[in-house]
Amino acid sequence: MTEIFDNIRKLYRFYLPQNELASYIEFISESSAEETFRQVANNPFTVRMFPSWTPTCYINLGDPYQLTVGLTVYQIQKQTDVLILRNSIVERHNLPTDHIFTIKFFPGGLEAILGINQVQFKDQVVPLETILPILLIQRIKQAINFEERVNLIESFFLNQLQGRKKADHYRTMVSNTIGTFGANGMELNTAQLADRMFLTSKTINRYFHRVIGTPPKQYLSMMRVRAALSSYVAHNDRFSPDDFGYYDMSHFYRDVVRFTGQKINERRP
Repeated sequence: MTEIFDNIRKLYRFYLPQNELASYIEFISESSAEETFRQVANNPFTVRMFPSWTPTCYINLGDPYQLTVGLTVYQIQKQTDVLILRNSIVERHNLPTDHIFTIKFFPGGLEAILGINQVQFKDQVVPLETILPILLIQRIKQAINFEERVNLIESFFLNQLQGRKKADHYRTMVSNTIGTFGANGMELNTAQLADRMFLTSKTINRYFHRVIGTPPKQYLSMMRVRAALSSYVAHNDRFSPDDFGYYDMSHFYRDVVRFTGQKINERRP
């Protein structure tokens, strides 16, 4: 299964924070045994995910699985829990007994809540106990259901956030720049965004490198193609490249190939 092209979310249960964490955590999810069986029966399967620069925690509640990050393959054991940045293509090779509790942060969210800068984790698979307390991880594993696991991690994050109320200038400016890009049809370049933010292009570049780990041009281009491709897959009959700042369909198609390595017509039934 491939992210965006296939609806990989149908394999999971989701929780979206409705409190202060909503600005920092995209979602919390957990594998659904029923949905996984419905989709793959008793067959091993692979989930392929494209770059997003979103720190993501995987707490393993089931059997071992294999994780490919970039060109490196990792064997994730039953008791192993990890964090990855997702700055490159990631593939998770699962058994039908896949059971994973996932926490996906927005860019900069890890630093806002825990004071840990995500840039250091590029192209790595990081043991989760270096990020979260081992006792918390154990309690999450021992919890009886998804709701209890969500309550445990949400309570911990809210408590951590209360101790970090001071606004982070770098993260705030990056977040506002991303918002400005989205609000203006995803077509402003770095210089134009800098003008809107009353900053220089050099400063915008420095802020993105500091918070996310990549220049604004690369991140915003990724953001645009992810949004455009998701829209195209969902409603290709109503899709307009102009809505996402593309000159024409050829421009959009080229960006999809650059981002996914696949041509859209290769994914058509």
